[in-house]
Amino acid sequence: ILSTSILHFPSFALSLARHPDDPATLAFAGVIAQSLRARRQPLIRGLNEDGFRNLLDTFFPGLDCPNGASRDDQPKLFECDEYDDIVALLLAHRAYGEEMESWLAHAIATASMGENHLWQDMGLPNRTVLSALMRKHFPSLAALNDQDMKWKKFFYRQLCELAGVLICKSPRCAECCDYRICFGPEDA
Repeated sequence: ILSTSILHFPSFALSLARHPDDPATLAFAGVIAQSLRARRQPLIRGLNEDGFRNLLDTFFPGLDCPNGASRDDQPKLFECDEYDDIVALLLAHRAYGEEMESWLAHAIATASMGENHLWQDMGLPNRTVLSALMRKHFPSLAALNDQDMKWKKFFYRQLCELAGVLICKSPRCAECCDYRICFGPEDA
């Protein structure tokens, strides 16, 4: 990875990809690139070096890039986030139960901790690619998002419903004063 610029990582990784137009390939390249730009390690949380190496060998043969798993003696930066809950939510809705979907769940949850729209934090070209990815690999969860709520908002709403926590200001989204925040455009 040192031979290529961090800014050029996605195109470099995709040049090595088996299926460069596949939404999962785009997602992995994007999440890794976003983590590299933010100097965040591990690049994909929840994957040990062997699992990360298997992901790279499967999707980007020849790419040499360590995940940089956190050392146990480093401060815990993520103790209060919902990462594990999002991973569990995604894994409960996998289409095929494949290891690749586990890697994808970890990548999506890693990106979910970012500050932008999920498709942006995943380095995807647009929300349409993210929605296609969700429908293919997590179809029962995607089907629950039948009103096309923004994905991060949707994940958190699902987690709150599972925990029995009321987070919404209104019993129906269409009547809520925050409707545009949850369902508005994501062009930015």
